[in-house]
Amino acid sequence: MKPSTAPLKLPAKKSTNITLSMDVYQAAKSLGINISQVCEQRLREEIQARKELQWNEEHAGFLMAYNRGMEEEGLALEEWRSF
Repeated sequence: MKPSTAPLKLPAKKSTNITLSMDVYQAAKSLGINISQVCEQRLREEIQARKELQWNEEHAGFLMAYNRGMEEEGLALEEWRSF
């Protein structure tokens, strides 16, 4: 079978405006920092962190019950662990 030579489809982009302090803007430009790339990557990290926090909050009851069960009953099949 021949490897696919179809180009990768990149996600669509949306232009947006952000406001930066002039010193931050100038420092980034003087260091050759791609402001759009850095902002996008940092936003992705923040989105992931907030999704994890949201998931933990939504499932807090289950997590508490599960942890309580582990404390009271121990791990399933614990007696057969070899390490």
